Amino acid sequence: MQGDGDEPGVSRGEQIQAAEREAAKRRLLAEAEAERIPAEEITRARPDRRWRRGQR
Repeated sequence: MQGDGDEPGVSRGEQIQAAEREAAKRRLLAEAEAERIPAEEITRARPDRRWRRGQR
């Protein structure tokens, strides 16, 4: 069976595992991109009133 694949010396099982890992990585990246919050939404300035506490 060796030599039938793209890379000599790599078993068919290893090729399948590598393909599955790559597919899983792509799925995770796509999911993360879909759930990503744009930086503009999380970096809005919010008033920080903590510094006023001591001035009352």
